[in-house]
Amino acid sequence: MAKVLIGYSACPLTRAAFEAHGHDVWTCDVLPARGSAPKHFQCDIWEVAEMPGWDFGLFHPMCTVLTTSSAWAFLDADFERFPGVGYHQKVKPETLVGKARRDQRDIEVANFRRLLKLPYRKAIENPAVSFINTAIRPPTQVIHPFQHGDDASKATGLWLADEDGWQSSDIPRIVPTGYAEPRLLCENRHQFRYGLDRCPTCGSGRYLPRWSNQTDSGQNRESPGAKRWLKRSETYPGIAAAWGDQWGRYLNELDNRR
Repeated sequence: MAKVLIGYSACPLTRAAFEAHGHDVWTCDVLPARGSAPKHFQCDIWEVAEMPGWDFGLFHPMCTVLTTSSAWAFLDADFERFPGVGYHQKVKPETLVGKARRDQRDIEVANFRRLLKLPYRKAIENPAVSFINTAIRPPTQVIHPFQHGDDASKATGLWLADEDGWQSSDIPRIVPTGYAEPRLLCENRHQFRYGLDRCPTCGSGRYLPRWSNQTDSGQNRESPGAKRWLKRSETYPGIAAAWGDQWGRYLNELDNRR
């Protein structure tokens, strides 16, 4: 039995999947646990992550300032080009911009490095394309929810590291468990079902897949709002099950080797 820490998470899904293999699993987040979850630390991750006794960690650090999707916000305001605003769009009061955003990014990169150096095996989840790729290293693996039965597209990076922080060759890469079929959208914006090689409306053979969380242009459907970050950070059930099942079996195999 391994002792597993799931950091920056209050969700019971991944914990239950690890527990199905007999492991002692705890979540940790500044938010309270969701549902009935007695094994939850409601505190900052660094109050528990460096405690002795952990065998494996799965961490989901905040990615808001690590992703490159809002690269414009790292620039300093240009009031000559954008009078009164400084940017090409209106900036919400809660959005960090310019030096403040760059400073916060540096803090989050340092936090990521600290997670990698924890003295036990770990996996760190973050967007597949982020500042981590150049500041530290690219992810060990990239997965999508649709590879695990969830009707969604989200390029998710996994940084797998050993006890010394080096990229792990021992922790298994996650294997797809089930494909969620997308809708297909042809170049003339006709939708048709997956499995056809041409649009039945116009005959076009040029098309793109789109899952339920995507607009026709490929953007995320989640509406802007104060809780958008929380909704987008939720772990998809299929991915949670794959993590807990595949890494749960791996941890049992480690025990058997000893």
